[in-house]
Amino acid sequence: VKAELATVEKADAVTDSFARVNFHPECEAAVNEQINIEYAVSYVYHALYSYFDRDNVALRGFAKYFKEASDEEREHAELLMQYQNKRGGRVKLAGLAMPEMDFCHSEKGEALHAMELALALEK
Repeated sequence: VKAELATVEKADAVTDSFARVNFHPECEAAVNEQINIEYAVSYVYHALYSYFDRDNVALRGFAKYFKEASDEEREHAELLMQYQNKRGGRVKLAGLAMPEMDFCHSEKGEALHAMELALALEK
């Protein structure tokens, strides 16, 4: 108990978390990197949702699929954020790059091109 009390007494309540025990900074950075990857992928999926929901494309099934995929990726980011907070880490969000908004492909077509992009993002 004395060792635990010493840890609490040394911690600065404003900047240090009492929950941070054996949480290496490299692990914290890796979790932050994955959070930002999940958000970036969610952003691309949301762009795909918007594209397929347009009136001149009107592939509603694809729009629904990519909307659900976007929500799922954002949920992953939120779960990782909760984990980071429970471990006493700090979440550091990066800026998001604007995704491409025109997904038509002259040889493959829109649907195949989008699904190949989705597969690459999942890998």
